[in-house]
Amino acid sequence: MKRGSTEKAAHFVLIKGGMVYAPARLGRKDILVVGTSIARIADRIELPESFSATVIQARGKTVIPGLIDLHVHLLGGGGEAGPATRTPEITLSRITRAGVTTVVGCLGTDDVSRRPETLLAKAMQLEEEGISTYIYCGSYQFPPATITGSVRKDVALIPKVIGVGEVAISDHRSSQPAFEELCRVAAEARVGGMLGGKAGLVHLHVGSGPGRLDPIIRIVKETEIPISQFLPTHLTRTEALLEYSLEFARMGGNIDFTVKGRDLSFSVATGKALQMALDARVSVGQISLSSDSNGSMPIFDEKGKVIRLGVGDIQNLFEEWRDLVKEGFPMEDALKLVTSNPAKRAGIFRSKGSLEEGKDADLLILGKDLEIESVVAKGKMMIHGKSLLVKGTFES
Repeated sequence: MKRGSTEKAAHFVLIKGGMVYAPARLGRKDILVVGTSIARIADRIELPESFSATVIQARGKTVIPGLIDLHVHLLGGGGEAGPATRTPEITLSRITRAGVTTVVGCLGTDDVSRRPETLLAKAMQLEEEGISTYIYCGSYQFPPATITGSVRKDVALIPKVIGVGEVAISDHRSSQPAFEELCRVAAEARVGGMLGGKAGLVHLHVGSGPGRLDPIIRIVKETEIPISQFLPTHLTRTEALLEYSLEFARMGGNIDFTVKGRDLSFSVATGKALQMALDARVSVGQISLSSDSNGSMPIFDEKGKVIRLGVGDIQNLFEEWRDLVKEGFPMEDALKLVTSNPAKRAGIFRSKGSLEEGKDADLLILGKDLEIESVVAKGKMMIHGKSLLVKGTFES
């Protein structure tokens, strides 16, 4: 088994006869990967015998883009009940086994023992091991934890920093930021994004407090910062919060739902939340799903004391997507939630989020029951025939 490395992707990979969703349904196609990119998608592709190519027979299988997870605690999270409750770092194989080929890393409550510099280094490690990585500067707290001393400079000058987050609002663990402080951070992210040619996203952790989304709605109403700059998440905590978030979406905002898992079951199931959104005439294009992987999942009592603590799992993202499809949600729409929509929010849609000629070769080959058989990240075969081919540097 190979370890993650910096060596370039294989010469040619030809995927034959799979049912391709890009996420739009393209039908049965061949896909030619050259280096790290998709070179051609066509009904039939034949290569000269002199070409050295890896040929994968995908007839009877489904080919989709690699998943994009906008909310992963690459360094782990937690610590709300003391040092023993710090959750672990994520590993390469946990990510690829979940069908995820692009992650965006964040800090959470703890910006004391975990710092954005360390988060950046972890993202660089995972990138060298084979997947695509980005990060947010900042954390729950104010002033935001940064690398350069400025949100604007971090976003503008550090290639992997696409925005600021997860900034906590309506939560007892946040810094309870004043309106002016939130405005300033949003403006810094926006201008940094403009200077760096990035999204400049403001990614918000929304707690169960009564303020809900009021702070960002006020910013949108009282300043010139556009609503598209914000992406609130954890919006299925309660039905009341979800309904409030749908009002935000009807104003033109984008929303993110945290998927369910063994240690996390918000009040509203993802399928129900999606149906409520569609019934409220919110576009599928405004919604994304994320895992909150390796973040802590604390349950507090009425006095704010932690009574139970779980850990998020990136595998939940793929399993939630597959459950939606099996429950009858259209394949094309379900895929948008975890591929093209996250790519647009992160500002990486020119290279990620869909199967198109010239884009990065990030794709999954699925079996008849939509189980993962192969994972290709930037043209490199990470998993094939359900066997893990590439491990992280220190994975045993």
